Amino acid sequence: MTSVVGISSGVIAAIVAVVVVDLFAIVFGLSFVRARKAQRAAEAGLPLAEISKTSKPVSRRDFFRRSLLASFGVFAAQFGGMTIAFLWPNLKGGFGSVINAGKLEDIKAAIAAEGEPFYFGAGRFYVVVYDGKASDEVDYAAEGAAAQGIMPLYQRCVHLGCRVPFCKQSQWFECPCHGSKYNTAGEYTLGPAPRGLDRFSVQITDTGDVMVDTSSIVLGPPRGTDTLGKPQAGPFCVAPG
Repeated sequence: MTSVVGISSGVIAAIVAVVVVDLFAIVFGLSFVRARKAQRAAEAGLPLAEISKTSKPVSRRDFFRRSLLASFGVFAAQFGGMTIAFLWPNLKGGFGSVINAGKLEDIKAAIAAEGEPFYFGAGRFYVVVYDGKASDEVDYAAEGAAAQGIMPLYQRCVHLGCRVPFCKQSQWFECPCHGSKYNTAGEYTLGPAPRGLDRFSVQITDTGDVMVDTSSIVLGPPRGTDTLGKPQAGPFCVAPG
């Protein structure tokens, strides 16, 4: 199943900020040019009628004051745009928001057909089929990280943040950076990672839509957790770290 990447509202906010800064610079530049023309006309002794009523000679103090205000305005616009781009979730359902990953039956069918987890790039997560057994230590469904036999896993390795691909040979997630490995449920198996993969809260709607909340991270289970009880299926794609 192909996922659709939404247009980030962060990008939109950055574009808006750039446009605002450019407009501000244009307005200030035109104002300054008109004021300088008026000042030169006054120094040349031209008739007052030839000087625009809105263009008054600019003193050095006024010039520096306007320059300071312009600099502050540009800084404020840039800072505001970057802040909005960082904090504002994606308008089209991208990372940092609640994402509709698709229909539950379609996702399960895609996983069965491909023999690997369903990857949703815009949300930075995998959806895996989960049939493990809850224990006193770990209950993913109770944590809100699993529902109706599926679970969304954050793609980031908890060791140093690399994206962790899935290895079809071993049927494990294997980090290419330092060799950390996780089973299909994202539980730690090998390597320097301190715990299992983090996951996201998930809900299934009455219409069968899989809603993944990428603003709500559920920390991965501790080392030693194994709710699946399945060994690796084949050779590793990445040498153990």
